[in-house]
Amino acid sequence: MRKLLVLWLVFVLGLPVMLTAPSPNEAFAASDTVINLSAERQLIKGFGGMNHPSWAGDLSSSQRETAFGNGQNQLGFSIVRIYVDENSANWHKEVPTAKRAAELGALVIASPWNPPSHMVEKFNRNGDTNAKRLKYNMYNEYAQHLNNFVSFMANNGVDLYAISVQNEPDYAHEWTWWTPAEILTFMKNNAGSIKTRVISPESFQYLKNYYDPILNDPQALANMDILGAHLYGTSFNNFPYPLFKQKGAGKELWMTEVYYPNSDMTSGDRWPEALDVAHHIHHAMADGEFQAYIWWYIRRGYGPMREDGTISKRGYSMAHFSKFVRPGYKRVDATKNPNTNVFVSAYKGGNKVVIVAVNKGSSAVNQNFVLQNGSVSAVSRWVTKANSNLQPEATIQVTGNNFSANLAPQSITTFVADLSGGGSGGGSSTTYQAETGATLASAVTESNYSGYTGSGYVNFNAYSGASVQWNNIYCAITGTKNIKVRYALESGTRNLDVYVNGTKMTESASFGPTGSWSNWAEKTITVPMNTGTNTLRFVTNGTEGPNIDYIEVSAVE
Repeated sequence: MRKLLVLWLVFVLGLPVMLTAPSPNEAFAASDTVINLSAERQLIKGFGGMNHPSWAGDLSSSQRETAFGNGQNQLGFSIVRIYVDENSANWHKEVPTAKRAAELGALVIASPWNPPSHMVEKFNRNGDTNAKRLKYNMYNEYAQHLNNFVSFMANNGVDLYAISVQNEPDYAHEWTWWTPAEILTFMKNNAGSIKTRVISPESFQYLKNYYDPILNDPQALANMDILGAHLYGTSFNNFPYPLFKQKGAGKELWMTEVYYPNSDMTSGDRWPEALDVAHHIHHAMADGEFQAYIWWYIRRGYGPMREDGTISKRGYSMAHFSKFVRPGYKRVDATKNPNTNVFVSAYKGGNKVVIVAVNKGSSAVNQNFVLQNGSVSAVSRWVTKANSNLQPEATIQVTGNNFSANLAPQSITTFVADLSGGGSGGGSSTTYQAETGATLASAVTESNYSGYTGSGYVNFNAYSGASVQWNNIYCAITGTKNIKVRYALESGTRNLDVYVNGTKMTESASFGPTGSWSNWAEKTITVPMNTGTNTLRFVTNGTEGPNIDYIEVSAVE
């Protein structure tokens, strides 16, 4: 039923575009794409997909590497969404892939479709007497059910980043319905007891009437950490959410499920249809300002990975973002639609700028790019088109912060350049929060003391062997890096050993007192790092450790 509805919506929404499309041989004079590196927008949390062993079978060990690794012939996914089965006896199915994804640096989130059966009752919904809803006297028990799943995963080596209250409460023909009023009641009175970040119920079509009550209620908003949305059939015009921008300061905005433009089981490799995936991501990031983009099944005939575990055309379309726009990067202003059928978004982080250009047209376009508030000397590029996948092409030399590139017909091009300067210092350093995207051992995320940035800080919970590890620190070139650590320590001195890529580089780095747990100071440590993705780990060695807010990585001048 949903498939037919989505196909109809995609056709209707795409009809104006089809009616105004240029003829195949028509070419346009290119307008400049202006990229302002000082105009920062949303913080990127990552890209990923759903693993659902109960419905589609688990990923194999090699498929986990393909999905969450970021080497050659890997997708570079940094988020995995998993299933909260109503029957706790089935929870073990989620552990293997979630655990390996977390080890590779991915965030793990979870969504339920149904509460346990004893919490559910049938009711009459528009004549459907078999409709299901959560019993009103079971809201506390349901919150505990979600907490039990959080604890189960933690006890099996997976710290959930967040858990949703309900998958698609407004499209629940086969699961559990929630009205906006019921959602508001739970978010106000029960969500605050959940022991990890809370994702709002995820509307299947990003219907704002499901979210407006939460945003307009101070207590419900305080209990929501992430607004989660699905984009099935949602028009691009409805991607922006002005009320969230007005009321949602400090909250995250995630797109937690979609397939696009269809779920035809043989569609994963159809071109240029797969190009629509990159076009959809462009609008989600540039117009919707989502911080995360999560596909439905990772491995499926219409997904990023074929059933045999190899990457599909749709997967390569996602990889133009997921492999290069890494967690902790920020989107920056760029001319979104500089040319008919050309769509551009830009990001910065890790001492570099990433530009993704989608040419949906049937003619090549010579596109000019202008960088403001930052300097680059050369631009690398990767191209996917009908007969190639993420193919590296010749480096482009930059003159006066301008460069031009030929965008092939019906293609995606990702440009990557090392930054020698960037607005507000953002181009020359990258911030990595301790409480997000890091792997913790004998350490916990807290928000008890004020003054932290992001959503919290990390507190070490053991004198020896407690650690926090960042798994995706990208460096454009090999060399010595400054690691600026923002920390708090009420009194005394505490030491941490520092490991880079598994090798101890600094023993007993000393952190002095800041006066209170709410006063934050900075300490800079210098370590070597390699070109590409690095890991950095802080480990206690006998004195526990300070509370860590974030690290900031930059090249030594």
